[in-house]
Amino acid sequence: MATRDEILRELKLAPEWRLRSDATAGQDGPVETASARGASPASPSSRPIVAAEDPVARRERIAALDWDAFEADVASCTACGLCRSRNRAVPGVGDRRAEWLFVGEGPGAEEDAKGEPFVGQAGKLLDSMLAALGMGRDANVYIANVVKCRPPNNRTPEPAEAEACRPYLERQIALIRPKLIVALGKSAASLLLGSDATIASLRGRRHRYGETPLVVTYHPAYLLRSLPDKAKAWEDLVFARSMASSVASADPPVA
Repeated sequence: MATRDEILRELKLAPEWRLRSDATAGQDGPVETASARGASPASPSSRPIVAAEDPVARRERIAALDWDAFEADVASCTACGLCRSRNRAVPGVGDRRAEWLFVGEGPGAEEDAKGEPFVGQAGKLLDSMLAALGMGRDANVYIANVVKCRPPNNRTPEPAEAEACRPYLERQIALIRPKLIVALGKSAASLLLGSDATIASLRGRRHRYGETPLVVTYHPAYLLRSLPDKAKAWEDLVFARSMASSVASADPPVA
């Protein structure tokens, strides 16, 4: 059951906090909006962004994290403004030695509450599609997102937000070493391929992220709004399964 604070946030009745302007720099504490007067300053939106870490040093530090340190680092990240409105960061879920890595866009309200990606209606659809392939999120599959914190109102992550989270996704790929990446939707495809092309123009083709084969398909949330494209998404997953099989057969035998 949703908490009182969660309900207030969804109804846009929760306290709103903003950084002090120069005109209020001499005041102590965060500045209230009219709707926040008398409210507790403990809401997620009051979290400050700490001094920015040097981007190169940050990327190098994240690139050296093991799994436990990785998840702790994501949970404490303040590299972009999304940290101020999240309830929980959502690093990812699944088999850490998975051959398949699915990359979505960002957490929604339910994911933000539970700390796990794809747990809402879009997640149920993804689970059904995986089951049709004889797969599941707990075996040979890992699921992550471009950004690890929920964008307000489930909007598309801004380029700066995606870039701030890029080192985390890069580290996940390095730790998992998947044999295949499936980009779910435009945000994931754009970040991983460095392309602004449409999903329609990218699907049905073999792409690569570094040395890893990559397939592009529609995001499950989009499929919930556009049922006719479910068949196309299924074609993409069948294509991905065929590609994964070809990659497996090309692997050298284990000594």
